[in-house]
Amino acid sequence: MIGNRYKKIEKGGSSAGIGSGTYGEVFKCEDTQTGTIVAVKRIRTDLEDEGIPSTALREISVLRELQHPNIVDLQDCVQSAGRLYLVFEFVDKDLKRYMESHEGPLPSLTIKSFMHQLLSGLEFCHARGVMHRDLKPQNLLVSRDGRLKLADFGLARAFCPPIRPLTHEVVTLWFRPPEILLGSQTYAPPMDMWAVGTILAELAAKAPLFPGDSEIDELYKIFMLLGTPSEATWPGVTKLPDWNAIFPTWPRLSLRHAAPGLSDAGLDLLNKCLVYDPAARVSARRALKHPYFDGFDPATPAPPM
Repeated sequence: MIGNRYKKIEKGGSSAGIGSGTYGEVFKCEDTQTGTIVAVKRIRTDLEDEGIPSTALREISVLRELQHPNIVDLQDCVQSAGRLYLVFEFVDKDLKRYMESHEGPLPSLTIKSFMHQLLSGLEFCHARGVMHRDLKPQNLLVSRDGRLKLADFGLARAFCPPIRPLTHEVVTLWFRPPEILLGSQTYAPPMDMWAVGTILAELAAKAPLFPGDSEIDELYKIFMLLGTPSEATWPGVTKLPDWNAIFPTWPRLSLRHAAPGLSDAGLDLLNKCLVYDPAARVSARRALKHPYFDGFDPATPAPPM
């Protein structure tokens, strides 16, 4: 029993939809007051000399302000036996597991629905001055009825004033934008939009777009597909701290083979997300108005699992 209210049913992982990670474990629990199923994240406090990790405090403060159908709902915070627990709505699985459980390519309508829901939640965050900073399929939850929700806001930050990127906190390189890989000390919502592009490509191909195993490998995988950037394609790139004049020069390739099955409009949206210059990258608000979504009814969720 967690506190006097939440009864453990089973450990999280795929059943709780959020899983376990560096900062906590997730349990599937029953709310004994309401009888509903919830996901309870136990925060590890042994990682911090000061007690509660800053990531947990950040997640609580951010989610208290972000109430949206496409953002996971933080329902309660409980302190019990010297530990902190965050109580979330229960969502069946994450987007990565959803893709793995679906045989063959995802239907185009499913991809479009997930992308519209992702952008809707993200636009809500950005409009309120919050960057997610860790968007990836494992941090997007999908309910049985096809509703997608942004989750895991432990790395979320307000984007005013600009802050130094805490790259050591990022779990994976695969969704990190090139400006961060090249050492930019200031960044803003466009970093989330780069991740949106990589997620769109992964939904289409059911494989990660840039699966680098180190920072330089990640950069090279990006350059080999999108072409090595230059001052002409990305003004100021050669002034970034980690730019190297001896980077190999690769030509830009078409994204058609990297994202099979996407319509021409879908490829155009992908290209607008994967623009090198952050200032020229499409915003979540503009992306929602892209022709890719023409005729799409946002009230229709993705087909149920």
